[in-house]
This record gives sequence, structure tokens and C-alpha cells, in this order.
Amino acid sequence: MPADSMTNQRQAIPERVSFLGAALASLERILPSLTEPPSGAQCINYLEPAGDPGIFGPASVTWRVLSNPASVFMGGVAAVLLELAEPRVRSGVWDQTNFRKDPVGRMRRTGLAAMVFTYGCTRDAEAATARVRRLHDRVKGMTPEGQPYQANDPELLTWVYVTAGYAFLNAYLRYVNPRLSGAEQDRYYAESFSARNYYGLNWAPGSVAEVEKYLKQMRPRLRHHKILEEFLFLVSNAPVVSAAVLPIQRLLIQAGIDLLPSWTRQLLKLEKGQPLRVATRPLARTVVILAGQVVRDGPPQQAYRRMGLSSFSLDNTCAM
Repeated sequence: MPADSMTNQRQAIPERVSFLGAALASLERILPSLTEPPSGAQCINYLEPAGDPGIFGPASVTWRVLSNPASVFMGGVAAVLLELAEPRVRSGVWDQTNFRKDPVGRMRRTGLAAMVFTYGCTRDAEAATARVRRLHDRVKGMTPEGQPYQANDPELLTWVYVTAGYAFLNAYLRYVNPRLSGAEQDRYYAESFSARNYYGLNWAPGSVAEVEKYLKQMRPRLRHHKILEEFLFLVSNAPVVSAAVLPIQRLLIQAGIDLLPSWTRQLLKLEKGQPLRVATRPLARTVVILAGQVVRDGPPQQAYRRMGLSSFSLDNTCAM
């Protein structure tokens, strides 16, 4: 990168820090709403029935990895970018859902589904996944290149499921707990493997090594498309929480891009701006720390109480 370009980016950082200061103050007041269901969605009681561990349970690594709403948001952005790189998934999402008309509602519903599957009681988690599969039954068509697709195709479901798990874990490792051991990371994927049947998957990788091998196998199938830029524009300009914290939202979106492997950013033409993303990682860490401190009664904390446990074991701090 030319020296003058690097200088301009460095000069932009203090301005961004100052601008984000006011947004952080607003975020502290508004952030708890991240864990609330979107308008019109069924309210989930994560506190009942007492003693029901749900799909994963409090001893799982999965409960830890999805415990911070800010890191989950980052991971969600990275996951969607990977999903949209697969042409059949891209056509199904973009042509047959309301993402373009209601990006905020779509993101909130997707987040709610992740929370219910992870922290909900067994009954609610099973009902939520069954509802998703019924909706997917209606999603079928043809890509512009002539590839047929069906949303409940186990092959496509595997890609969506694995990319979500991969992105959530990498956000957690970078911003919440970089000390998670290799064995614990393998256990996280093994938990996902055991839960695959709820979404109708025939197979899912069960370790870090298997996930890396799977991503390598999928690499030749991935394609850049202008829809990725449209997705990023929509999520960068539609307030998920409040217009007052759009700067924070955009920071987390860029942090999500930063989570992608370098080969993926190059393939998807997202490498531009990477030095600035790296430079602003401390700001993203600040948001994650704040999220862990402010959100004290979200789905993770309520699920722990459902099990008669304190949520003290949740990772709410981040190593700087």
C-alpha cells in the first residue's frame, strides 16, 4: 500500500475514536435490546422449564462461544459473507427472502433462531428448527448460471451450518477468549456435529482439522458477486439497534470482514481497507467488553438460571 494512503488511514483513526466515543455512551444504554426478539416474533422464555439443558447444556463449549452479543454479531456478518459466496445459497437468500426489503428484521430473526437453538429449552429449540425447515421447503429455484437449488438440500445446509459455527468461534477466539484450547475448539465442533440432525444435515465436520479441510474443499465453488457489496451496504446503513449507534454497527461489520481468511477476502474483493480494520481491532474489543458487562439478562444468563446455575462462568472479558 502506498505510504500516503497508510498515512491518511492513520490520521483517520483518532477522528473515528472521537466519533465512536459518543456512540459508545449511547450503546451502553441501548445494547441490551440486541437480545430482544424482533417485532412480531414469538417471545421465548429461556427461564423455563427449570432443569432443561436444551440442545447443548451449560457444560458445552457452545454456550460459552455464543455468550457475547457483539462477537456473535461480528461472526454473523462473516458467516453471511461466506454463505453468499456459494452461488446456490446466494440465489436462495437474495431471490426468495425479504432480506433486501427488511434487512434489520431478517438479521434479528436469524439472531433469535441462533439464541433459541443454543440457549432455549429442548421444546423451543426443536420447534424453532422445525419451523426453519418448513420455511426452507418452499425455497427452491435456479441460479442465473442455471444451477438448481433447494434450501433444505443437506449439502447447502451443511455450508450454512459450518460457516456460522466457524465464524462464531473465530470471533470468540479473537475478541472474547483467545486462550480457548485446541481440545475445547474440537469439542465445540463435535457438539455441532451431534446437533446436526435438528437442521436435517447428513454430515458436519467434528473438529478444527475437519472444518479446515472442508473449507479447502469448498473454496473452488465460491464466487464473488455484486450482491455481497449490496449486502454490506444494507447492513451498514439499516440500524439494527438505533441510528445513534450506527458507527458501532459499522465497526462490528468491518470486524466481521476482518475475521475472514485472507484468501476469502481476496476472492470476495474485500481486501481493500484491511490495514484500517486491523488498526481498529482495539475499538472492536472495547465494544465486546462493554457488551459482556452491559447485557446481564440475555438468553445465556437466563438459560444458566434455568439450570439453577450462576452465569459467572460466561466469558465476559477479553484479553487485550
